Amino acid sequence: MPKHFVYAIGAALVDTEISVSDHDLEQLGIEKGMMTLVDEARQAEITHYLADRLSSANHACGGSAGNSVIAASQFGAPAYMSCLVAKDTDGDIYLADLEASGVAHGFDDERRAGTTGKCLVLITPDAERSMNTFLGLSETLSITEVNESAIAASSWVYLEGYLVTSSTGHAAALKTKEIAEANNTKVAVSFSDPGMVTFFRDNMNAMLEGGVNFVFCNEIEALEWAQADGLRQAHDGSNYAALGAGIVAAQAVERGDFDLAVSQLTFAESQLELPELKAMASLRLARLELELGQGASALDRVRSMSSEFFQGSRSELEGDILVTLEKPLEAREAYLKAQSSLTEAGLNTAVVDLKLSALPEGS
Repeated sequence: MPKHFVYAIGAALVDTEISVSDHDLEQLGIEKGMMTLVDEARQAEITHYLADRLSSANHACGGSAGNSVIAASQFGAPAYMSCLVAKDTDGDIYLADLEASGVAHGFDDERRAGTTGKCLVLITPDAERSMNTFLGLSETLSITEVNESAIAASSWVYLEGYLVTSSTGHAAALKTKEIAEANNTKVAVSFSDPGMVTFFRDNMNAMLEGGVNFVFCNEIEALEWAQADGLRQAHDGSNYAALGAGIVAAQAVERGDFDLAVSQLTFAESQLELPELKAMASLRLARLELELGQGASALDRVRSMSSEFFQGSRSELEGDILVTLEKPLEAREAYLKAQSSLTEAGLNTAVVDLKLSALPEGS
């Protein structure tokens, strides 16, 4: 059994979390919700502006990789962190936090001179985080910090996307992946920030080349990476175009642009070849039609599905549509069918049970 569940390599940063207003961000010229790399002088300028709030700020071990291995360790998964910290107070804080969380590392008392990286995490009332990062010694992270034996003794490797910004850090990420693949260690990559995908696409592509086992990203990063708005034109008639249309549809729903969402899902449904993906697109489209008050069309779509996939979800949606169309007897029949399919698949039926109990007596 591997000694570590996850091995991570990335920037060692001490996070300083400070509550700010949107006005503060405007005054400081900080782009909200983004991570910005700054030099030590710029970070000092921001700190000076927020001096009256530093006493209430929280200080803790941070960084994408650091936060991930600490979380994993706190969930009971043994973890190892490769990084660079200086022989300074912030370096002491960082290593103490790793050790307190049970995360292994390769440091001893012979740490380098210099400055440990710091990240000012500015948090507005809506909980949005705007980060201004001075990498310090982490800017020189290189293949020297890659621990081959720890990687070989791990089930997973976690590579933070921020490594693409540095030539030496990027080389370290590629070396780590190479060692992981040679030892059958699974690889996960985090895009980390939209800017990493937008401005360092070639380096990110090199990290993903040949495939990885898992990619962590949010919707904005996924859309930027997939270039979803242009995917349909670039790969018309393929599964790639259809999947891109699905991403655009999800974003359109979030914006309230339902006409665009319907057109994109209709395209995806017509193009997808894999039956499970086609069924998923049909279910999403029928659900959207129901929300738009097009119950009859939604019912026709669900009943015309011939796929064996998602039978429980399909019958449950059929019941929802029939309730809207004021056909409680048929709705009960659909819900009972959904209940049976979900039970057979070993899935939870609590929601369907509630829907059944909410039907009028005698129906």
